[in-house]
Amino acid sequence: MKKYLEKDVEEYIEKCPKEAQDKLRKIRAAIWEAAPDSAERTDYFQIPGYSYEGYDYDGMFAWFSFKKPNVRLHVRPPVIQEHKKELAGYATTKSIISFPVDKAIPITLVKKLVKASINVMKDKS
Repeated sequence: MKKYLEKDVEEYIEKCPKEAQDKLRKIRAAIWEAAPDSAERTDYFQIPGYSYEGYDYDGMFAWFSFKKPNVRLHVRPPVIQEHKKELAGYATTKSIISFPVDKAIPITLVKKLVKASINVMKDKS
């Protein structure tokens, strides 16, 4: 397995506004809980992402980022479409869910979406 630097992810978080840092760390922790054996990296899209070796798209299944005024979770399509009802209160694109910085992060939902993204990746193989 390739070796990636955890400090790169922490550096990404520290470059974000203070009000977003705690939320980004919570999303990071939720992804780790949902996928504890994954590789954490920043070399794909230059944002924190998670992968498992041996799958398409370089094994990438989830990312997180900050774009004012939101912290964002990126997952593989069609995860968002499959969870449309649960995501009704959030801004979404085909593969991004935006969580307002001034609201609590729905950790249980984040873990569920990450696990669904892993399943989409594995089903494609």
